[in-house]
Order: sequence, then C-alpha cells, then structure tokens
Amino acid sequence: MQNVKGQFRQGISIFGLMCAGMLFSTAATAEKIGMESATPNSILGMLPQAMAPYWSEQGVDIQLALNQTLTKSLLKLATGSLDSAVIPPPAFSAMKKGVGPYAKMSEKAQQMSNNVRGLFTIPGSYFHAITRADSGIESWPEAKGKRVFIGPPAGVANTQISSLAAAGGLPIGEYDPIKAPWGAAVQSFQDGQFDVFVGTFSLGSQAVAELSLSNPIRILGIPGEKMVPPESLGMQSAEIPANTYPGQVNETSVLTWQSIMMMAVNKDLSDDIAYTLTKTFIENRGALADSNALFNDILTTDFFVGVNAPLHPGAIRYYQEAGIPIPAQLIP
Repeated sequence: MQNVKGQFRQGISIFGLMCAGMLFSTAATAEKIGMESATPNSILGMLPQAMAPYWSEQGVDIQLALNQTLTKSLLKLATGSLDSAVIPPPAFSAMKKGVGPYAKMSEKAQQMSNNVRGLFTIPGSYFHAITRADSGIESWPEAKGKRVFIGPPAGVANTQISSLAAAGGLPIGEYDPIKAPWGAAVQSFQDGQFDVFVGTFSLGSQAVAELSLSNPIRILGIPGEKMVPPESLGMQSAEIPANTYPGQVNETSVLTWQSIMMMAVNKDLSDDIAYTLTKTFIENRGALADSNALFNDILTTDFFVGVNAPLHPGAIRYYQEAGIPIPAQLIP
C-alpha cells in the first residue's frame, strides 16, 4: 500500500511538472508588443485595457502605456521604437505632408510616414460644446466675440473644434480661441475663464454630469445640413440626446461630431500579430459592448472610417478571410 501511495505521489509530481512546463511554454511563446493610448478614463484608454485580456488569450501580451501624447506616439511608430498605438487620422495626414507638429522635420516626417500601417477604426469621444444655461448663448453664432476653449496648444483638437464651431455658424476669427491642457479645462470653465468649453467626453460622461449639477448647462449643436464633418478631420456624425445629463437644458437632441481614431502599427510588425490584433478585436466587439455601454459605438462604426494609413498585410488577411470589403485606397 505504501508503494502504491508513493507511485501515486510520483504521478502527481510528474503531472504537476508537465502543467508547469506547459504554462512556461505558453508564457515563453507569447509575443509582447508595446502599445500607447490616451488617458485611462477615456474611451481611447479604456478600450485597449478591455481588449488586453482577449489579445493575451490569443498569445499577444500588450505592454500598454497610457496618458500619452498621440502625435508623439505616431512619431515613435514611424521610427520603429513602438509597435502599436491609437492614432488620430489628422495626425497621420500631417505627418504625410510634413506639416503641423512635424513641420520642423518635414522631409524626414514624410519619409517616415511610409513606416505606418493601419488595422481598424476606434470610435472615440463626443465633442461637447458646453455653455452655462444662463450665459445667453443658445447657439454657436451667439458666441461671437466670446472666449472658446479649443483644446491643448498645437493639438489636433484645435482644428477639429474650430471646424465644429464653423459648422455651427461661428467662423474662425469671430471668437477668442483659448488653448490649455485638457486636464485643467473643466476647472477653468467653472472658474469662468472661457464662455464655451468644447471638451471630448464619452456619451453620458460622469464628468459632464457633475459639471451640469454645479450649474445647469446647454450643449451647442450644429445644423443638420452640416452634420457630416469633412473627411480629413477624423470624425463622424453623432447625437447627444436631450436629458443625457441631469442639469442639461436642451429640449431636443444635439447634433455634434464624434472623434474617430485608428489602431496603427509599425509596418515591420509580424503579419501574424497584426492578424491576431485585428481578428480578436473585430470578433469580440459584442462582448466589449455587453461589458460596458460606453463601447456600444464600436458595433455600428465602419471598420475603416478612421483609417487613412495603408492597411497592414496581416489585417488585410483577416478582412479577406471574413469577407469584409476593403476600400481600394487602403491596400498598399
């Protein structure tokens, strides 16, 4: 009997070593890639965090860095010092032209843009053009001569917000544009440093809800005929329903724009990893939406609407396998 127990213990030990070996093998063969995105509590920061376990199950471990300046992340992608990042399409357009944040290295930036490839679209935040309900500003034209927050200095948001205001009826030059870091914007608005605060938030954002409880707010919209933003801005049409926020005084839905980003990678990332990143994201969109209502937009957003870099061959392989038509301009 004692001999049998000894054999039994030996069997368990061997089985344990086999399991440990299998786990070690899996860990050893998992591919690690670097990825950068925006603030942790934004849609653009939350989505990679939510996707990381799904990608890990498929053998790709994400080393995620948040709170990044995405125009700089694009530069890292282009130089090969970063594998993947959430990128604003206008930033890639600027790099291809060697303008904007890349103007000082124009020729080199244009050359490096050839090292960037796209995977899929990520719907981002909604633009909320917020005023105090008692400000007397009920539409964009009524903000003429007022102070309007248009995002951080030299950021992509400057162009997007200025275009949003123009679509609403307030052209550039008819207001005082205020630039400041995103993190300070809410408090600055509460302190009265500007009259219209254009922020990017998820629909139903707790931050906006709290802001509306401090003072009732109005959200400025754009006319229906100007609902569709210029393609170059990396945005799509969206609506903010009435009563989305407790202190919101709008009686009807507000027409606005929603930022669109692309998941981009360096062109030298392996085809298999690019394939896995794309396939796993597309096929788990439903599970993400079920886990958090803030992800609902990924179910209805076109796969390619925010992608303006050529697709990576690994992504192309997945879309072709899935029978998803690929726009001709995205095939290298």
